[in-house]
Amino acid sequence: MRQNKIPQATAKRLPLYYRYLNNLNRQGKKRVSSKELSEAIKVDSATIRRDFSYFGALGKKGYGYNVEYLLGFFRSTLDQHETTEVALIGVGNLGTAFLNYNFTKNNNIQIKMAFDSDEEKIGQIVGGVPVYGIDEMMERIEGISVAILTVPVSEADVITEKLVKAGIEGILNFTPVRITVPEDVRVHHIDLAVELQALVYFLKHYPLQSK
Repeated sequence: MRQNKIPQATAKRLPLYYRYLNNLNRQGKKRVSSKELSEAIKVDSATIRRDFSYFGALGKKGYGYNVEYLLGFFRSTLDQHETTEVALIGVGNLGTAFLNYNFTKNNNIQIKMAFDSDEEKIGQIVGGVPVYGIDEMMERIEGISVAILTVPVSEADVITEKLVKAGIEGILNFTPVRITVPEDVRVHHIDLAVELQALVYFLKHYPLQSK
């Protein structure tokens, strides 16, 4: 199977499937249907079956999906057996929240270090993560391929340029700036204000059907 042929929309749903299957496995559930998955994660069953079909025969008609097998399959697909170390840039309110959370439900993702320009924050341990000065970033970030960007807008472009030079391959950008990176660096933009505005718009113009 060549995973680069899988649509990006499908790839984005894989962690969602994995999380729910993991919960089912903890509850001791042995099998699950696409309808049950659909109701739990709010993705229609036809989409789930299509997503799974990219990986071959993962279930049986009339039986559904074996939870343990499916969980193992997605664990391998998502490289859950490997730990990805992440750097966080910007220890403000949002950055501090990330450090305290530190993806505790995802054993394969760990914020290893954080950076900030505030002298009062440098040298602190937040959520078990050491905070270093921005001027140390280039030397300390070696070996880390993913960064979370939670810096002020005015610093986003400069910090991004340094991250790219340091070898960062993926950036989760929480600033409203559409940062520019080379083609071989992937950026996922998450603008919380935009997401909230979209939610309010949908509430007003696309009301959910009452049950």
